[in-house]
Amino acid sequence: MAGPLSEVRAQRAAGADRPTDFLDPAFHRQRRELLRQALPARSVAVFFAAPVRNRANDVDFIYHQNPDFYYLTGYTEPHSVLLLFKEPQTIGGQSGVTEALFTQHRDPQRESWTGRRMGADGAKQQLKLQYTADNQTFAAAGIKWADFGQILFLDLPTDLRDDPRDPADLYSLVADFRRQSGTPADYNPVVGELRNLIQRYGATGAANLLPYLEAQSKAQHAVAADAYIQAYRQAATDADRQKVLANAPAPGRYDGSTLSEVLNGMREIKTPEELKLLRRAIQISTTGQKEVMKALRPDMSENAVQGIHEYVYRTYGAEFEGYPSIVGAGANGCILHYETNDKPRLGNDLILMDCGAEYHGYSADVTRTAPPSGKFSPAQRQIYELVLAAQEAAFKECKPGSEFQAPHKAALQVITDGLLQLGLVKDAAEVRKYFTHGTSHYLGLDVHDRGTYQPFQPGVVITVEPGIYIPEGSPCDPKWWNIGVRIEDDILITKNGYENLSAGAPRTVSEIESLMAKPSALDDFKLPALK
Repeated sequence: MAGPLSEVRAQRAAGADRPTDFLDPAFHRQRRELLRQALPARSVAVFFAAPVRNRANDVDFIYHQNPDFYYLTGYTEPHSVLLLFKEPQTIGGQSGVTEALFTQHRDPQRESWTGRRMGADGAKQQLKLQYTADNQTFAAAGIKWADFGQILFLDLPTDLRDDPRDPADLYSLVADFRRQSGTPADYNPVVGELRNLIQRYGATGAANLLPYLEAQSKAQHAVAADAYIQAYRQAATDADRQKVLANAPAPGRYDGSTLSEVLNGMREIKTPEELKLLRRAIQISTTGQKEVMKALRPDMSENAVQGIHEYVYRTYGAEFEGYPSIVGAGANGCILHYETNDKPRLGNDLILMDCGAEYHGYSADVTRTAPPSGKFSPAQRQIYELVLAAQEAAFKECKPGSEFQAPHKAALQVITDGLLQLGLVKDAAEVRKYFTHGTSHYLGLDVHDRGTYQPFQPGVVITVEPGIYIPEGSPCDPKWWNIGVRIEDDILITKNGYENLSAGAPRTVSEIESLMAKPSALDDFKLPALK
């Protein structure tokens, strides 16, 4: 039975009978303090919870908190705002406040429909924040916005529904913030982001930054009109760019980009507490891959395969998938983010399964490609083993000090040499037809997590996922058509190299074929036919 419009269950409702291995409040408190120490003098940082998203009519999507908000608080409910102050403030009559969380208010009638709410008292007790209050008090909390030299925030949500029954929903909280802080309606955070990037790349790194600046200048009038960005773009030499950098404008009072820069660095390096949850998510996901391999048959559907993965996730306590499961057989496996998963029969085509459990907010991202028949055909095996060799080459670049693009460059070289040798391409420039994406991204609270893209350090977690995709009609021998292969593992950079966190899922042809020959717990599970 559906609840009223914009009513959402909290992921982590207050009360007994809940898992006990969530991140400790001390973790979130430490994250808040680290970020607060990075703030400039006389500043405040403002974070809003994620919006509620409507699915259809009076049914909303299951709520998922903004990962940055969760990282800093552990709070999983909507319609809330977090403030971090560089210097102690007096808020709601309480002095010495450096952090304030305004929570969704308690409402017994609504909670009887959609689950318990933590409320301000519950947030103080369970999450250990210094100051908590009902979100209905935010507008009258006495925050002296005019006293702050800088007001920092992430992208402000703009596509919000206004619930006329709730005077403190997210729509109202954002509106109150804009009005009281004086944030200009036309403020564009992209300009600040690009100015920060110019400072980071400096004079000598312009070659890597200029294409992005050009694209943003074409896309946004505010960027094209910014004198500093355009002076950097138009500088002819490094010396000219250095002169531009020497005259960088002072940071504005409203800053929508600096917090992202700080959080990129913080979230890139995983703490031991985070790695424990990430390992759990990945172990659950590799178990799903193994159980699916044992159960695979040509007469199964993509939907059924997806269902087995996600049943395993729920069985081991994962609350969600980290992203929509990608389960594509044959031609569908050549679509990078195929999510329809409705092919009724797999047949003898390879099936590409890019699936990841989300455990207490942390997402795995593991891809395996397998033959439903239990045996790779000669052509399938050749492509698979080429991708596997590319992944092995990429692994060797996963070590402290390596550039972020090093694994991709290694994988691309192996795939280029292999496709040339197989005759699929005649020139290295053609390889991008079949290997169309990068090899790595950061992994954590987001499946495509925050990071700085600087050389690897211990504690960084990335994916390594080379792939080859040959759709029907490609300019090559038809024997290769509709073969799509991706092998993706989750890699922790360690002090001495790397650890493959997803090594529990078979990777080699012999390992996959051997596992697929074993019995499955689902072999005798038969549902009645529908008439």
